[in-house]
Amino acid sequence: MQESIAEVPVKKSRFPKAVPFIIGNEAAERFSFYGMRSILTLFLVKQFFNPTDNPALAQQADAHANKLNHLFVMVAYALPFVGGMVADWFTGKYKLILYISVVYCIGHLLLSMFDTSLGGFEIGMLVVAIGAGGIKSCVSANVGDQFDSSNQDLLSKVYGWFYFSINAGSMLSTIAIPTIYKYYGAKWAFGIPGILMALATVIFFMGRKKYVKVPPQGVNRNNLVFITWYALTNLSKRKPGQSFLDIAKSNYDPERVEGVKAVYRVIAVFFFALAFWAVWDQCLSEWTLYAKKMDRVINLGFTSFEIEPGSMSTFNTIFLLLFIPLFNYVVYPWFDKIGLKTTPLRRLGTGLILTALSFVVIGFTHVSIDHGGAPSMWWQVLAFLILSAAEVLVSITGLEYAYTHSPKSMKSTMSGIWFLVVSFGNLITAVVNGLIEDGGWWAKNLKGANYEWFFVAFIMVFVIAFLIVSSRLKERNYITDPYIENEVIADTNNL
Repeated sequence: MQESIAEVPVKKSRFPKAVPFIIGNEAAERFSFYGMRSILTLFLVKQFFNPTDNPALAQQADAHANKLNHLFVMVAYALPFVGGMVADWFTGKYKLILYISVVYCIGHLLLSMFDTSLGGFEIGMLVVAIGAGGIKSCVSANVGDQFDSSNQDLLSKVYGWFYFSINAGSMLSTIAIPTIYKYYGAKWAFGIPGILMALATVIFFMGRKKYVKVPPQGVNRNNLVFITWYALTNLSKRKPGQSFLDIAKSNYDPERVEGVKAVYRVIAVFFFALAFWAVWDQCLSEWTLYAKKMDRVINLGFTSFEIEPGSMSTFNTIFLLLFIPLFNYVVYPWFDKIGLKTTPLRRLGTGLILTALSFVVIGFTHVSIDHGGAPSMWWQVLAFLILSAAEVLVSITGLEYAYTHSPKSMKSTMSGIWFLVVSFGNLITAVVNGLIEDGGWWAKNLKGANYEWFFVAFIMVFVIAFLIVSSRLKERNYITDPYIENEVIADTNNL
């Protein structure tokens, strides 16, 4: 008689109990951030720089508002690198997210309180930028900390929900806040994002007993900053044929030095993404000013309504949600099938060309506005469609490239550096707008649609340079060619 063997039930993976608090926190925080940004440039022009809508002041007023907007973004995206190090070394992610979230709320409160005082409002912008940037690198990493070997299979699903929460918060805010601004004024328009950020903080605090809290590890000398500084200050010790970073191997973990080399190889690729980030954030600043002068009425036959200028960026979110699966499951496989492999570098180059094309479309709409026309909003929707495709090709590819082309010990560092690229891109645009604001040659020659043609030329310079050097860029994919434990791979190329 054959004995029956009882089957051991397979334990089903479960989501960590902290996940709903993290997802809810992120949705509310992104609502607050993108909500205030959707009206920021429009508000600055109307309230402070050109309240009478004087055509003679328009160029300088618009440039001043755009400059402040891009400086705000620059600070917000420069700080994730710092916030990540502070959390890893001193505070841990939980404490940093909680404390900086309170700072974030104070910033929104200042925006609402000082809607008639430029000085106070600028302080509020700075505090919000510190809040948004300070927590940015820690929030997504905190998601991963909640998982262990028992539920790793659910991690990709959680990040899918995490990304969905970002876009949901963004979409709702870019629809709601411009409408609130129109009918209820600036105090409510900036105050409601503050209420949502306070809600985000409360949601995050409510989950405090459910989080896996990774303690800080103290100052880690084996990182990009320390290794690079040591190598630069000891160049006299460099031997013939050595990379300048090899100097640091005498004083630091050799494997970490090789990791820093990988970081600089990726930075060489990231340099070309500067062109994209110098113009992308203009869809939330300059483009809103153009939208104000467009025909934004949608006629459905039985009814019609007008879309607010600050709500036009909602199309970007819609197109992204459509394009991400389209590119991943249709476009990339089709090109791979016909023999045109969609490598990260090819995606990046194509994305830059599409970015320039989106600005060509905006340039022609600006020409129409300059001649007294009111072009249809659908031209800007077309520009958003092209720019969103470019965003999939550049931004998402850049994040993937940062992960796959850096060793495990440097992946967080690479994410922080990617945010720095966003920061420097916005700094470039802020500088250009500052030069226009000051008058003189820049104001005269970048007047009207010449502004767009300048940035089209700017991007194409990067495209041409990319085509020349891309085949010479050194790459190493750490997923297909991983480090062997304790192995040090020689690299004699001078970075």
